[in-house]
Amino acid sequence: MTKRVAIFVSGGGSNMRALVEDMTGDHPARPAVVFSNNADAGGIAWAKAQGIATAVVDHRPFKGDRPAFEAAISTALAPHAPDMICLAGFMRVLTGAFIDQWTGRMINIHPSLLPKYKGLHTHARALEAGEAEHGCTVHEVTAALDDGPILGQARLAINAEDTAETLAARVLTLEHRLYPAVLRRFAAGDKRMVDVQGA
Repeated sequence: MTKRVAIFVSGGGSNMRALVEDMTGDHPARPAVVFSNNADAGGIAWAKAQGIATAVVDHRPFKGDRPAFEAAISTALAPHAPDMICLAGFMRVLTGAFIDQWTGRMINIHPSLLPKYKGLHTHARALEAGEAEHGCTVHEVTAALDDGPILGQARLAINAEDTAETLAARVLTLEHRLYPAVLRRFAAGDKRMVDVQGA
């Protein structure tokens, strides 16, 4: 049975695009809705242009009331009946109560080789630490930030001339390979680790 996927974005949604473009043919999933907290997100405009359903709930009117914001998200998602959620650059922290509703059905991509460098500024932190390699991780989402069972990683060697900006661009290319590969396997019920080597 084909899985219906809700993809959450806050900006341009390049990872969302990579996921959508892979969900064709014999892929076990299809995009049901692209959701954002930002009506002006480039990812929303792109999804609309592709004929994909979209939904927006602006977090700002809720003024820090995350349960109310998340209740509005659930209401917005309901008509699209998603089976799972892919977080793809969604820049809001979700509460444990919301995440618990999606246990085993929500995945995220993070720009580091978890468990290293949870949170923000991962590329600069990897460089400052003198790491020899860096990359990205797809994991199941749990209430703990950037935690949960790891489903796949992609790694590359850090070059002497890399800056946080060049490293971010190189890792993003890996993200666009890793996330679709993991979703294809995960949507079919296969949680074996996906390992991608970069340049």
